[in-house]
Amino acid sequence: MTTLKGKTAIITGSTSGIGLAIATAFADEGLNVVINGFGDADEIEKERKTLENKGVKCLYHSADMTKPDEIEDLIKTAHKELGSVDILVNNAGIQFVSPVEDFPPEKWDAIIAINMSASFHTIRHTLPLMREAGWGRIINMASAHGLVASPFKSAYVTAKHGIMGLTKTIALECAEDNVTVNSICPGYVKTPLVEGQIADTAKARDITEDEVVRDVLLKAQHTKKFVTVEQVAGLALFLCSDTAENITGTHISVDGGWTAA
Repeated sequence: MTTLKGKTAIITGSTSGIGLAIATAFADEGLNVVINGFGDADEIEKERKTLENKGVKCLYHSADMTKPDEIEDLIKTAHKELGSVDILVNNAGIQFVSPVEDFPPEKWDAIIAINMSASFHTIRHTLPLMREAGWGRIINMASAHGLVASPFKSAYVTAKHGIMGLTKTIALECAEDNVTVNSICPGYVKTPLVEGQIADTAKARDITEDEVVRDVLLKAQHTKKFVTVEQVAGLALFLCSDTAENITGTHISVDGGWTAA
């Protein structure tokens, strides 16, 4: 039985929302964690100390996920300071909602870089360390939009479909190395990212924000409930367990039945 206590997890985009919930769940299980993301420096330090007060080591690294050299430094720093990189959760993501003909090219480039290409860069630096250690878990945060599309989200949907392909490919490449690679596909989770989508979608569709929640977001989720960050974090923890050692190259949906229809 593999114990997770004392292992090290890197979670990108973890200063809030799903990423922070995953970092918290991991720290509760005794894992050392490396958090990453943007935000107010004082708030980030507060969260870092909160995690460290659980009796684990917690580092913060400010790597910009659009910059491959900073991503490389994130992995190298984690390995140097904490001794290993056992778990990688590619969670960093941004969103922009617009009809394709009005979609700013710079927004497209940023979404593809952060939501998809960053995972390629983190994996290529992390996988050799996991192979050397003889154990590893890679979790890519995809989305229901990795399986189905919605209007006005061309870059996001493209990136999340790409993450699904990356997951399958890397899983096959390391299938005999005791390293699993999987995607989690949440539906709508009440996070700062989704809060921003509500306003943007209201503008794009010329409807109220309440109508966006009722008729656009939760219309797709047949439970009529937002997914919680704790539910996603719990699934991430499960995928790191021995029980999940033969789950690789696949996705698990947490979407209230959205993609079942």
